[in-house]
Amino acid sequence: MKKILTFALAVSMMASLAASASALEYSIAPPKDFDFGRDTSIEVIHTADGGAMRNTDMSKSAALIPPTFGSESMNALHTGEYLTPNLAPGGIHASGAVIGGSAATVVTPGSASGVVTPGSTVNGGSSYQPAVLFTDVTSELYYKNGSLGRLEIPSLDLSVRIYQGTDSKTLAKGIGHFEDTSIWNGNVCLAAHNRGANSYFGQIHTLDIGDKIILTTRLGTRTYKVTDVFKVSETDHSGLADSGENMLTLYTCVRNQRDQRWRVTAAEV
Repeated sequence: MKKILTFALAVSMMASLAASASALEYSIAPPKDFDFGRDTSIEVIHTADGGAMRNTDMSKSAALIPPTFGSESMNALHTGEYLTPNLAPGGIHASGAVIGGSAATVVTPGSASGVVTPGSTVNGGSSYQPAVLFTDVTSELYYKNGSLGRLEIPSLDLSVRIYQGTDSKTLAKGIGHFEDTSIWNGNVCLAAHNRGANSYFGQIHTLDIGDKIILTTRLGTRTYKVTDVFKVSETDHSGLADSGENMLTLYTCVRNQRDQRWRVTAAEV
């Protein structure tokens, strides 16, 4: 009898262990519709129905930082600044970049020897655009009246002289030129008051995309078209960066918003 009880107990324990083990077994069926991110390759992507998407770069190199919320262009397609400008399609090389290997020219803003002109080659390589375009303010660029030129915005019926600096005394005379920015080639950055007797930029926030702006200096006359109008923080100085393209950047205050600035960008026509 004792042997029978021992055997029964052993069988019972084995059954309980088997039940516990089976309880730990499980399987998960794969989802019917996969929810993966879009392919970042620039190769042709074939879809399930046999078609193919357009051969478009969808990688982070083509990603855009969207315009500021509440800006004039916040809902415009394909607007904003590249997340990685030096990697962007048709983008520009970073300042200080070495082009064409260790023996090539190091790109230096404002240096004629350090900026390679469009269409030239380095070490027998292919042609490329320079990292930045930049023109220093020199004594030869001043007019007899002390100005550096004139800015005209026909849609605002504005025509005013440009002076070096952005201090109050300068802005009382006309438009001020940011001293560390280019005056001709590249990104020309200007500022003016938005109210008072000298509110030359009081209405630049009303400009429409495509409106013309004309810049005249001793180096010539260029026409630009407005590409963006938006608000930025007063601490956002990204608009003063050098550029590989000829453009204008205009700044002024925002009425009753001391920590905000209107920023208008325009590209050469």
